[in-house]
Amino acid sequence: MKGLELGVNIDHVATLRQARYAQMPGAHHVEPSLLEAVRACEAAGAAGITIHLREDRRHIQDADLWAIRAAVRTRLNLEIGNTEEIVAIACAARPDSVCLVPESRQEITTEGGLDVVAHEAAIAASTARLQGAGIRVSLFIDPDAAQVAASARVGADMVELHTGAYANEEGEAREAELRRLVAAGAQAAELGMQVNAGHGITTGNLPPLLAIPHLQELNIGHHIVSRAMVLGLQGAVAEMLGAMGLPGVADSAGS
Repeated sequence: MKGLELGVNIDHVATLRQARYAQMPGAHHVEPSLLEAVRACEAAGAAGITIHLREDRRHIQDADLWAIRAAVRTRLNLEIGNTEEIVAIACAARPDSVCLVPESRQEITTEGGLDVVAHEAAIAASTARLQGAGIRVSLFIDPDAAQVAASARVGADMVELHTGAYANEEGEAREAELRRLVAAGAQAAELGMQVNAGHGITTGNLPPLLAIPHLQELNIGHHIVSRAMVLGLQGAVAEMLGAMGLPGVADSAGS
């Protein structure tokens, strides 16, 4: 089995872009560039890029999917809701993998896992359709034994265990959620599925999650983009000062 790998979700890079350029996506000066984000993540060692093409297109746009598909040199993981329109787009774009997720227009971000038990027939049909297009299929589920079993029944290649509840809890409640994740990981592997995890993961809460057995991939977005706002701001300010012909702090200190 391969070692643990990181997939970086760049949706929030698109969120920042849409905050200013939603009405003029084709403008020559649109920023930030998703393709630059892809290149930076891959250069830093990410094993894959994740994007979520939502039905309401609140961040990633159709054009982004095609541009990123052509640019990615590692793997592209596309998160989608189980709708006819979006599944058809996924089959046409042929990312390396698709992760089916629950989706609501009212939510700010994905809340909770996919209810595979309640929608088994529909999810099985989409899973088969995507796999027929040569795409590996993952299901984003809560660490629940019934959901893991249903994921295997519909033929999923992978499950992505929802770590949001773990991230939001503290103390014994967090420990209890970790035990659920460990049990779900063991069950999924036993049923022949790859075990991934994601949502709410940070450098601070990550270490205990490494106890999930057979864990192969983490998909992390918000924390990485948030940290980039801090870790990268100094360089961006220095770059602007240089363009203005002004010395940065480091230049002044050394003079």
